Amino acid sequence: MTELPAVVTAYATHRSPDLFTPDASVTDEGRTHTGRTEVAAWLERSSSEWTYTTERTGSARLDDDHWTVTEHLEGDFPGGVVDLVHRFSLRDGLIGQLVIEPVVAHVTGETAAP
Repeated sequence: MTELPAVVTAYATHRSPDLFTPDASVTDEGRTHTGRTEVAAWLERSSSEWTYTTERTGSARLDDDHWTVTEHLEGDFPGGVVDLVHRFSLRDGLIGQLVIEPVVAHVTGETAAP
C-alpha cells in the first residue's frame, strides 16, 4: 500500500484535533464540522458513540496535499459493516479538510442519507 504522510498516519492512530488546521473542516455522515472546537467535539462523539474495528484496505496519493484512505469497519453501529473512503486535503503539514463517506457514494457521486 501507499506510504502515507505522517499526519494521515497519526490521524489513524490518535485522532487528535491537534492534527487539524485551526480552520479545518470535517464532513462525515452528511454533516460538516468546521474549526478545531467542532472537529474536537466530532472526534470525541465519533470515538465514543460506537465500538468498532477498522482495517485499512487501500490508499492513494492524488498529489502531495491530497490523499485517500479506504477502510473496512465492523462494529455495533447500525448495519454493522461499512467501507469508508477518507479524503484528506493537507495544508502546512496538517489536515485542512477531511471528507468521510461510504465507498459507494465516493464511486457513484451519491450522497448518503443523514
